[in-house]
Amino acid sequence: MPARLSEAVQDYLKAIHSLGGADHLVTPAEIAGVMAVKAPSVTAMLKRLAEAKWIEYTPGDGAKLTPSGVTEARQVVRRHRLIELFLTQVLGLDWSEVDAEAEALEHAISPRLEQAIADYLGQPLEDPHGHPIPTSDGELHRRTLHRLNEFQGGDSVIVREAQDDNSDRLRHWQNLGLKPGAIVRILSYQPLDDVFELTVGGRVLRLGSEGLVGLRGERIEEVSTRSRPD
Repeated sequence: MPARLSEAVQDYLKAIHSLGGADHLVTPAEIAGVMAVKAPSVTAMLKRLAEAKWIEYTPGDGAKLTPSGVTEARQVVRRHRLIELFLTQVLGLDWSEVDAEAEALEHAISPRLEQAIADYLGQPLEDPHGHPIPTSDGELHRRTLHRLNEFQGGDSVIVREAQDDNSDRLRHWQNLGLKPGAIVRILSYQPLDDVFELTVGGRVLRLGSEGLVGLRGERIEEVSTRSRPD
């Protein structure tokens, strides 16, 4: 069995993947933002990743994952999301707490434990925040989602994903009922005040665009045309 990649390499591959690096070039500045490191550190690591054939890298343009880089990145993503689900469903942690815990544990669990967790959870398709979990073969379901603040008055929307990097925002959404699976009706939008009026769970909410940033969904009409949206 080949040795597992270093934590730093895994983190960079996952960061590039999160920026869409499986499909297109991402810039060192974008990677630095996700990794919270300075540009020279990113440049040095990108050169290492390119030498190891995990990415294609053109200085001045950016980096794109190779097929093997995509596979490795999705293995990390899979472990992370399985751990998040295990922590919420089995250990009862709040969905706002599990991202940081999974960041640490994703580097530690063995393939055997990963498979055991997946089996115990029934081979789940999504993590607690609605993000698709890659299969053990590295397949990742793609779906077309839109930010909630991109919908218009009169739209009925099902929330599919919640960005998981801000615990305060996750707790706020939970208190409002804005979680994956929730049905939202956009009543109106006042562009001058940047205020959306919407209903969820029988409650009327008034939120600005900033209050909806990080929530993604799809119109109910779009969902009804498919036997299974996920």
